[in-house]
Amino acid sequence: MPEKKKAIIIGAGPAGLTAAFELLMRTDITAIILEKSEYIGGISKTVNYKGNRIDIGGHRFFSKSDRVMDWWMKVLPIAGAPDSSFMIKYQNQSREVNTKDHAHTVTDPDKIMLVRERLSRIYYMKQFFNYPITLSADTIRKLGMGKMFKIGMSYMWSRVFQIRDEKTLEDFFINRFGKELYLTFFKDYTEKVWGASCKEISSEWGAQRIKKLTIGKAIWHAVKSQFKSKKKTDISQKNTETSLIEQFLYPKFGPGQLWEEVAGMVKEMGGSIHHHYDVIGVTHENNLVTAVKVKNKKTGAEETFEGDYFFSTMPVKELIAGLQPVAPTDIKEIANGLMYRDFITVGLLLTQLKVKDEKQANKLIKDNWIYIQEREVRIGRLQIFNNWSPYMVKDPNHVWIGLEYFCNVGDNLWSKPDAEFIKFAIDELAQIGIISKEDVIDNTVLREEKTYPAYFGTYDRFDEIKSYTDKLENIFLVGRNGMHKYNNSDHSMLTAMTAVDNIIAGRKDKTNIWNINTEQEYHEEK
Repeated sequence: MPEKKKAIIIGAGPAGLTAAFELLMRTDITAIILEKSEYIGGISKTVNYKGNRIDIGGHRFFSKSDRVMDWWMKVLPIAGAPDSSFMIKYQNQSREVNTKDHAHTVTDPDKIMLVRERLSRIYYMKQFFNYPITLSADTIRKLGMGKMFKIGMSYMWSRVFQIRDEKTLEDFFINRFGKELYLTFFKDYTEKVWGASCKEISSEWGAQRIKKLTIGKAIWHAVKSQFKSKKKTDISQKNTETSLIEQFLYPKFGPGQLWEEVAGMVKEMGGSIHHHYDVIGVTHENNLVTAVKVKNKKTGAEETFEGDYFFSTMPVKELIAGLQPVAPTDIKEIANGLMYRDFITVGLLLTQLKVKDEKQANKLIKDNWIYIQEREVRIGRLQIFNNWSPYMVKDPNHVWIGLEYFCNVGDNLWSKPDAEFIKFAIDELAQIGIISKEDVIDNTVLREEKTYPAYFGTYDRFDEIKSYTDKLENIFLVGRNGMHKYNNSDHSMLTAMTAVDNIIAGRKDKTNIWNINTEQEYHEEK
């Protein structure tokens, strides 16, 4: 009997785990995952600190893709919904796949998705503004008529008299929102995130993240929402812009719960996951990758994994650096010039927040996360984990929040000792009136490298890397860092699914993988 073919998958994040699951479910190919860290889920992991769970960056489970929505709900069904047959219908397959064939059913009441209400607001001038910004009575009252007049005139000017050629992110924002609104609500926050001027960032980032959102659509959505039935029946919300969705799915114990469940299913089906395996070399010959070399971060031992197919979710910069034989000089130069933004989360356990719900003064505010627009502080975003899922918090009488900072490895933020950083973060949040220092009970710090691939540096030459790596026929670059694309987790999953589709179909052209989240209509509109 011939030996089964093997797929070596670098990374146990959404793309890597999806690739493994799809291969094991739909083919006879064995899946071997090599994961650098101790965690499952990549940046979609959930970290448990003394029973309080941290979601790195906040992950809403929402997609315009039926394929992804079905996939999620088959792993963790919606709370209160009946088991919906566990059938997965694939867009590129005529047959149906029944996961019960693999003896994996969900009967544990803790293994569920919750339907959550979305509220994200901007905190500016120590006041809350709806996100996206709308020209509502509340906004007018808080900004004042003078400021609103300037915003309105600026918007009209940008839409009618001075439409810009969209080369930079600044051009993109001003064309859609006007210069005054851009300067008030977009510029400072965006530059906190990226550590670079909006004039230096490609407009492609805006086109990918908020492709069709405009003031007009935000206002129309706000008006319609006033007359909508509170009972929502369509979780997919396909006619709603992604930035305007009102509800989403969320695993009971955070996003990592879903990926840990998938990891268990992968192992049940015969796949393997190796932790602390850092890929240090990728060997190729005659346009085929033949093996990857890894170093065990715990023991220092090195090992080689040979395979027939390879999936890479590792940063492109590191993949190119590890190629043997080495990549051409120009490709190495482009890869070395790719830039990333790193991420720090400070978890704070509190007796209460100082800011209160405007309608019910004694209630916890309802926001999932808050965009901090205040210019005098470095914090970028604030998560309230209680509002993602009440089960993220060990004691429901406490408030569990995550303060998010965008930085670069080695800079003054990244290099602060934990105790110093915690004090700095508490001081910032107290300074802008969100907490009182005496209400802090406990704290922790988490650092995450290469969280956001950047659209500056040598990114304008990234097509040359795509052309080069596409010639390596049996390796598929998938996921956020694997493709150097600011993908959501559903897009990362779709890149892996499409790669497996290509293997099954014998398709060598990888254009359909790269096209995920590039001009596809399911992302922002039906």
